[in-house]
Amino acid sequence: MTNSVIICDFDGTITETDNIIAIMKKFAPPEWVELKNGVLSQAVSIREGVGKMFQLLPSSAKNEIVDYILHHAEIRSGFHDFVRYTKEKNIPLYIVSGGIDFFVYPLLEGLIDKDKIYCNKADFTNEKIKIGWPHSCDHTCENDCGCCKPSIIRQLTNSNQRKIVIGDSITDLQAAKLADFVIARDLLLDKSIELHLPHKPFTTFYDVIDVLESLEQEVQA
Repeated sequence: MTNSVIICDFDGTITETDNIIAIMKKFAPPEWVELKNGVLSQAVSIREGVGKMFQLLPSSAKNEIVDYILHHAEIRSGFHDFVRYTKEKNIPLYIVSGGIDFFVYPLLEGLIDKDKIYCNKADFTNEKIKIGWPHSCDHTCENDCGCCKPSIIRQLTNSNQRKIVIGDSITDLQAAKLADFVIARDLLLDKSIELHLPHKPFTTFYDVIDVLESLEQEVQA
């Protein structure tokens, strides 16, 4: 595809459900719900909310949590073919996720090279799980994102590239605002409609491939 680059979310986009939410529902005390609601309403920053949610969980539960999420996470239909498509078309594909390394890396193993994955990191050495933020906001972002998708987009892309963002949630909204085109579902789809962002909806990654094909045809027309 003509000079395009794809920035794709992980939780709720590549996977059918949000893995952080799944972990909290299974293992966290009830306080996590208020933190989640604060993040979704944008009253609490993603970095603060997610950090505090994981602080509710004991590091001693690491093996149980990892086993649970790796057995329950479901990759969205068509993703393997989508990855193959991007390689055949020589479209750079980056996974930019507010998810955590202990489930993002193993779920993408054999599909996406680690150097194309940007996510947060978990530290299990203390009594409670501590999240590290290797991809924090640059000087132009004040949203305290945690994994700052706009900052990563500025780092990975240039003005001559068509930036395509694929996502589903409030955590993808700032990235979507920088995109030339958004492929969205769920809350991000609602926001794309509300803000009049150029977009198409998707359910499976076969839909995503169809959208990419139509975009390419528009360029060639």
